[in-house]
Amino acid sequence: MKLHLTVNGAATALEAEPRTHLADLLRDQLLLTGTHIGCEHGVCGACTVELDGAPARSCLMHAGSCDGATVRTIEGLVDDPVMALLCEAFSAEHALQCGYCTPGMLMTARDIVLRLPEADEDRVREELAGNLCRCTGYRGIVRALLAVLASRRRPGSGDPDSPLSGCLA
Repeated sequence: MKLHLTVNGAATALEAEPRTHLADLLRDQLLLTGTHIGCEHGVCGACTVELDGAPARSCLMHAGSCDGATVRTIEGLVDDPVMALLCEAFSAEHALQCGYCTPGMLMTARDIVLRLPEADEDRVREELAGNLCRCTGYRGIVRALLAVLASRRRPGSGDPDSPLSGCLA
């Protein structure tokens, strides 16, 4: 099947079996290996990408159903100011351990920051419930996300043009 996608801002045409999972298509054909595959059942969140502007589990999406879609992976957010803040906060709060969940966790965290700017700790934990981390116990991840939310609420703080501190670079 011929597919047309916009991936990380670039129009892409490729051939794929309709039942190929989007995660496999991104990793195998486009070499975007930041999208991790964990459970392959949509439970762990490691494969989270942005599909037409909303977080989606790419291990559950068939490529055939994504024809014409806009996909953004973790690699497509290197210059994103919100992602830069999240990377700095994840580093400062020791929210990065083995790194397997990190791309999906960051994709979900970015969505939370943009969609729920007034979220409190309970809401952040609820929103992160679909992303599993076996290393950090979530404390650092939640603290990092709350720090970014708080910094964006304060006038003049949370420089949106700060460079990435290494979590995506």
